[in-house]
Amino acid sequence: MTALGFCLLGIAILFGLGTWQVERLFWKEGLLAEIDQRTHQAPVGIDALRKRFAAGEPVEYAPVTVTGRFLNDDERYFLSTNEGQAGWNVYTPLVLAGGDVVFVNRGFVPYELRDPARRRAGQPEAEVTVTGLARVPPREKPSYFTPDNAPKKDEFYWQDLSAMAEGVAIPEGGALVPFFVDAGPGKAEGGWPVGGVTVVSLPNDHLQYAVTWYGLCLVLCVMTVLMILRRYRRPA
Repeated sequence: MTALGFCLLGIAILFGLGTWQVERLFWKEGLLAEIDQRTHQAPVGIDALRKRFAAGEPVEYAPVTVTGRFLNDDERYFLSTNEGQAGWNVYTPLVLAGGDVVFVNRGFVPYELRDPARRRAGQPEAEVTVTGLARVPPREKPSYFTPDNAPKKDEFYWQDLSAMAEGVAIPEGGALVPFFVDAGPGKAEGGWPVGGVTVVSLPNDHLQYAVTWYGLCLVLCVMTVLMILRRYRRPA
């Protein structure tokens, strides 16, 4: 293939990549608008949300209300930060009336308060009602750089629901709810955990990528034109 052929092929590829990013931009903006609308809906019961999930409908960030009893001895800890402070998000299984179990992200505690004995007031034994947002667990480890979970230490670096549920005594006839519930804003009795730690955002760098690809395409177009002009101006 000649130099001109390579240039034309490069222009086509760069233009295609830029156009693809523009399409992704419109898709992502639509998704963000859909999520924003969903988060402002009225909370529904866990059964209604499970039906939507089973039907393949999106439930990520959907408001939901659950009522049950916490299994405080089965807390799991997810490495996190809150307002610049490092610590853990406390995930606790909640037994529902029918025996099903849903993991609730109750919120943030600092490193030094991971031990439940240091925040006994925030360990309710009676039935509680939690209103929050549904979160669908990832299917796999987010990236190569994410540390491996340490289930034996109850330490997690990505939300592997099946690993978190290991060792939890689910009542006979009950089942594990296939998504988490992030508790809404508010502090537990005694001040910890602090709920409302959900970050409702998705990365949206598609415009930047589109400008980059189109910019490179423009540069290559100019270079191609100059190459053609030099060729035709070359003395015979």
